[in-house]
Amino acid sequence: MNKAGNVFCLLAALLIFAVSFPAGVAAKPSECEECHAGISPAMVTDFNRGKMAETLTCGSCHGSKHNSEENVDQAVLPTIATCKRCHAKQAGQYLDGKHALGKIAMDAMPRTHQQPKAFIEGQKGCGGCHTMGLAEAGDRETENRKYYKYGMDCQNCHTRHAFSKAEALEPESCMTCHMGFDHPQWEMWSGAKHGVTYLMNRIIDPKNKDRAPRCQTCHMAGGDHRVMTAWGFLAVRLPEDDPEWMKDRVTILKGLGVLDPEGNPTGRLDVVKAGKVARLSREEFDAERAKFVAICQDCHSPGFVAENFKNADQMVRETDKIFAEAIEIVADLYKKGIIKQKPGQPFAYPDLLTFYDVDTKIEQTLYEMFMDHRMKAFQAGFHMNPDYATWYGFAKMQKDLVEIREEAASMIRYAEKETRQP
Repeated sequence: MNKAGNVFCLLAALLIFAVSFPAGVAAKPSECEECHAGISPAMVTDFNRGKMAETLTCGSCHGSKHNSEENVDQAVLPTIATCKRCHAKQAGQYLDGKHALGKIAMDAMPRTHQQPKAFIEGQKGCGGCHTMGLAEAGDRETENRKYYKYGMDCQNCHTRHAFSKAEALEPESCMTCHMGFDHPQWEMWSGAKHGVTYLMNRIIDPKNKDRAPRCQTCHMAGGDHRVMTAWGFLAVRLPEDDPEWMKDRVTILKGLGVLDPEGNPTGRLDVVKAGKVARLSREEFDAERAKFVAICQDCHSPGFVAENFKNADQMVRETDKIFAEAIEIVADLYKKGIIKQKPGQPFAYPDLLTFYDVDTKIEQTLYEMFMDHRMKAFQAGFHMNPDYATWYGFAKMQKDLVEIREEAASMIRYAEKETRQP
């Protein structure tokens, strides 16, 4: 860059600093900022409005090897290990929780590697949220970034380069990942009394906005970055005292490929354990549940809390009953040979984790029942949104079951007709 260009960058940087420095921040201009004020000015602005600008420089996280446009590839991109140097407690909590296992969960899906590269590694689909835990296999703290270079754990909530704690404490910071088809926690929370009260008071009475909980109140109590729940993402736990419920649970575990069609554990059980997506002992479930009970009792009476958790658990029970019947209907079509086992499919049995990559309409309906309607029915029960639990969840599951019954009967009649053909 010529002298005039350097002067321009310096002046631009100084202008940005003058506009963007909040009171109390005293970052020192650096050569990095002089250049990046012209290349990526918002990056400089964000860094200098954050608390880190008081004590850190660009080199603190990116190293010192990159100092010109000729060696851009020498810039170190931060990982969880970078953040851990200053935030050991939070990093330790995060690494012990479920968010840090996001990539394990994505990779465990049998069809992930058949998806478009842009969809997964380019972060335009599942990879957009499941960059959490995106480090070298076997060592989530390593500096060696193997995948999409712009993915990094902490920045998903503490967006770079400001890394604002205040922003990360607001419920919208969770919204990007926790919304939509299979986990609309944002929609359920913001439309329920908890969310409505919080969002209204944030405008009309900001000092008392926390009279109602936001996402972080319950899921990150006391600032704990572990983020775990009793039921997990799949609403699956073991064991189950109710024998009928346990029977339905076994059917669901077969559909998830955790058990084979005969009920024996498969290799996927190890993946479920590694990804912490289900609680597989009574002690583990009870420990996670107790944490939430204590949080709810900060505002509500023990009787109110116990009744609401009981009813939410029973919503899972009711959805499992419908879901298990639907799985068994489709499994029967496999058993009769009406639906053929596909190449790479481990068993002649519906594989729920293939999601939408199935060849029959009835399996598409089963996938929507699983990933859309069952998720909404059980999650809305715990997020206190009865409308979501009913019309977006339970009612849709009933509709799905009717369609699956009718489609199965039609497929059986057609197969019998074909068999009778000379």
